[in-house]
Amino acid sequence: MSQANPYVLVLYYSNYGTTKTLAYAIAQGIEEAGMTARIRTVPTVAPETTSSKPAIPDEGDLYCTMDDLKDCSGLALGSPTHFGNMAAPMKYFWDNTVTLWLAGNLQNKPASVFTATGSMHGGQESTLLTMMLPLMHHGMIIVGVPYAEPALNRTHRGGTPYGASHVSGALHDQPVSDDERELGIAQGRRLAISARALAQANWQR
Repeated sequence: MSQANPYVLVLYYSNYGTTKTLAYAIAQGIEEAGMTARIRTVPTVAPETTSSKPAIPDEGDLYCTMDDLKDCSGLALGSPTHFGNMAAPMKYFWDNTVTLWLAGNLQNKPASVFTATGSMHGGQESTLLTMMLPLMHHGMIIVGVPYAEPALNRTHRGGTPYGASHVSGALHDQPVSDDERELGIAQGRRLAISARALAQANWQR
């Protein structure tokens, strides 16, 4: 590893707490694979951005900085589904990563995605796929969840080969199921193993 203390960044935005729960399951898998998980979130955005949130939130996880993203060995990116796409706060964060893109800071690092919806067919797969696009523009390598994971064949709610997911119900009161949690942990393990392996790769032409 090029870093003295390598870590995998788990970056999420959560409205009702279920995406956050998945983020912590993924972080558990990262830690179980022997790497450090750094959990970060992003602030909300207003229709008119005339004021900004404090740099440190009053409670909960810290806001992600560009250095958190630049220095990571791998990334797990999570957002609830808003009309089949990532939520505006997360999209706003990525719209401001041009400097990292120009410098190629994220190239050849592994990344994975995760989401939560209120309904079974609420746009999970389209959100996961569209969240991959900015990561691919940054030159990251997408890591999914293979069908070798038993929970992917067993789940009756969330969980996709594109990334871990959760169905929270119309009132967002359904807890993350055992299968959904298991897939999040498996995704974190796979991401951490990929980060270690890719850090040793020779990318010179």
